[in-house]
Amino acid sequence: MAATVLDGAAVAREIYAQLKERVAALGRLNVRPGLAAVQLGDNPVSRIYVRNKVRACNEVGVYSEVHSLAADCPQSVLLATLEKLNRNPRVHGILVQLPLPAHLDAGLIAKVIAPEKDVDGLTWHNLGTLVAGHPQFEPCTPSGVITLLERAGIPIDGREAVVVGRSAIVGKPMALMLMARGATVTVCHSRTPDLGQHTRRADILVVAVGRPRLITADRVKPGAAVIDVGVNRVAGRGITGDVDFTAVQNVAGWITPVPGGVGPMTVAMVIANTVQAAERSAAARAV
Repeated sequence: MAATVLDGAAVAREIYAQLKERVAALGRLNVRPGLAAVQLGDNPVSRIYVRNKVRACNEVGVYSEVHSLAADCPQSVLLATLEKLNRNPRVHGILVQLPLPAHLDAGLIAKVIAPEKDVDGLTWHNLGTLVAGHPQFEPCTPSGVITLLERAGIPIDGREAVVVGRSAIVGKPMALMLMARGATVTVCHSRTPDLGQHTRRADILVVAVGRPRLITADRVKPGAAVIDVGVNRVAGRGITGDVDFTAVQNVAGWITPVPGGVGPMTVAMVIANTVQAAERSAAARAV
């Protein structure tokens, strides 16, 4: 029996409907949530993500602005832009669209964005609160994965989870968030010897390494929930994930497509975090 396909686009639409009500409530307090995106260069994938975030903002009623900087932008200019956005009361959420040009210091940038406006959840402060078990904002892609699992009724507590990927954007926070919800978690990566011996144990398998079709049917436990975070451009096949979808669909219990799975959820979590940031700001002003 084929796996149930987890439709991230459909779940995102449900989230937007709920967010509209919260935005309307803020409007009655004369507050409109605002999101500022900073894009460096003309990376086509980054451009698509920024466009999708602006479109989602428009749908929910969130104010948005995009700051487009050259790929060779000096770090001082980027930092000055971020400092200006930190001070802008109209902006409740700031995100710097990844990937960054190689000459920029990602660590320094992560320390400059005000934690209360870090709707990506990737500043050092917010990653630290995640490690401590008291996150201010959970990183958007892992948060989208958790939301997909929860809305599909897939149990996490007491289950064995394997995360393939160790980035600070997805792999590491994903492992922490699964552990916080009671899963026993193993973290692997593209160099893990005999990767299949680990992935075949997983009730929940999250893959985020950027290697097309790394996960084949023989690497999946029957009935597992397989979450594909990979986004790869393959000549002649367009965009594909890290999972061999066609083959794995006949083994897994649940599976996400690429595109249409985790991607829309990442965008939805950015908007949700922006609305939450605006609610916190309004509550602080009311005290």
